[in-house]
Amino acid sequence: MSPITLYPAIDLKDGACVRLRRGEMDEATVYEQDPARQARAFQDQGCEWLHVVDLNGAFAGRPVNGDAVEAIVAAARVPVQLGGGIRDMAGIERWLSAGIARVILGSAAVKNPILVHQACRSFPGRIAVGIDARDGFVATEGWADTSTLGALDLAHRFQDAGVAAIIFTDIARDGMLQGLNIEQTVALADAVAMPVIASGGVGSVEDLHKLRVQGRGVAGVIVGRALYDGRVSVAEALRVLGPGAEP
Repeated sequence: MSPITLYPAIDLKDGACVRLRRGEMDEATVYEQDPARQARAFQDQGCEWLHVVDLNGAFAGRPVNGDAVEAIVAAARVPVQLGGGIRDMAGIERWLSAGIARVILGSAAVKNPILVHQACRSFPGRIAVGIDARDGFVATEGWADTSTLGALDLAHRFQDAGVAAIIFTDIARDGMLQGLNIEQTVALADAVAMPVIASGGVGSVEDLHKLRVQGRGVAGVIVGRALYDGRVSVAEALRVLGPGAEP
């Protein structure tokens, strides 16, 4: 079995590192006031990527936590992928030139698919698409709005665009610690040629074991609250997901 990359989540709200439940901003739990310190902690524990989201930016439609993101980039020795409020080429260029390794387009991918194609041509291998689904339908604007577009339909739009990865989040499970939606994630991975990263719901090492065994074609997994609450350690996650893990 191929290894699955661990992406520890650093979600930014008002400059702090928080976790939400089902994307509800009024249910934020603050875990770290210094996101750069959190970034260093994850990388010092062996993480090879960081997953950063500007939550305020996702709702505002423009970057809001820029200072915190810049501090993370300055502190990080590992690549960082960033999403939240990036809606145009200027924003993409700004963050890639500032040291972000991969930009995630979510709402923009739904509302302006031409931007995804243009960005992939301009920055090969550095554009990911975030597909956040509620009951199978894509949500936008920080998950405040749910479209009539299916997750698979959106993914198929970018099959030949050169997207570096699809990040699939089941909103109903996000922050709830009740397990990943492996079935839908695998269905998506089977349907497209792009690498798929699972997100939303990891609550235990057993959830990662299930993904390792059942998640054929899944390239990565984002883990947030379970790491912060101590339900899963980075060392355990890396052991389960790594190349030497037993099925």
